[in-house]
Amino acid sequence: MLKTDIIIIGAGPVGMFTVFEAGLLKLRCHLIDALPQVGGQLTEIYPKKPIYDIPGYPSILAGDLIKNLEEQIAPFKPTYTLGERVETIERTEEKMFTVQTNRGSVIQAPVIAIAGGLGCFEPRKPPLSNLSQFEDKGVDYIVRDPEKYRDKRIVIAGGGDSALDWTIFLSEVASEVSLIHRRSSFRGALDSVDKVMELAQQGKVNLITEAQVAELHGTDRLEHVGVKLKSKDIKLIDADYFIPLFGLSPKLGPIANWGLNINKNAIEVDTFDYSTNVVGIYAIGDINTYPGKLKLILSGFHEGTLMVQSAFKYIYPDQKLSFKYTTVVGVNGFKE
Repeated sequence: MLKTDIIIIGAGPVGMFTVFEAGLLKLRCHLIDALPQVGGQLTEIYPKKPIYDIPGYPSILAGDLIKNLEEQIAPFKPTYTLGERVETIERTEEKMFTVQTNRGSVIQAPVIAIAGGLGCFEPRKPPLSNLSQFEDKGVDYIVRDPEKYRDKRIVIAGGGDSALDWTIFLSEVASEVSLIHRRSSFRGALDSVDKVMELAQQGKVNLITEAQVAELHGTDRLEHVGVKLKSKDIKLIDADYFIPLFGLSPKLGPIANWGLNINKNAIEVDTFDYSTNVVGIYAIGDINTYPGKLKLILSGFHEGTLMVQSAFKYIYPDQKLSFKYTTVVGVNGFKE
């Protein structure tokens, strides 16, 4: 069992920056996220998407922002539990919570910061009658290890950044890549669209637009994908893997059972310090709600900053909190 000062549920940009602000107060943090890597939506859904409202950056790619945050918090040595979802939170002592994940990991801390973005993410699945039959037998919703598809025949469905990015990447890994999209235009970055079009012209990608995957065929595992064309005809494509990339659907999941005040799938907080109705539990970022709430990354950064000030006073009520500017002492001055 691991013990820390603050358990941060959600390793997106807001949760990550909170590690930095907590580190300035010499508070240790452990991040838990259901996704297999840090970054939340920015990593999982649109790593190549430019963000324009981060102070000091006229434009920064979502993936690059996450890399910068990783570098920024590294001096404070956060610990992680990734690819696991928090199932239960129990107050085991007056000032101690015990958190357990769906895979049995147990972490203890006096403070919990819920930075779960829009909640747990579940893949949006296409309406195919036998889809579940091929899950883990040729149907994947997330690309975790590209080498898995080395020299395999891949069918990708979708029209956003993830579908485009993985089509480009896997064209150099798989023996054959087909991209199916129900429209003739794409929602992703123009540069990615141009690259996919170029790969299609070179014969490195089989691009089929105004079509959708309608059938899955196979015995013990996936063997063929049936694509419904604009003409209504069904085109069978040999496939080892089908990867539908239609985004992720946010759900509160187990958060709804933790005794917190919920308003329209968001956690109500006090804007003084972003505390919830449960003492010792805070909520920051898109997961919370209050009058005037703006769902912006920079707003979450502000919320996390104020939250750790309150968390320090809660953990160490007898210690005086001395505010220091990083411009004066640098980051090393805060490290133990």
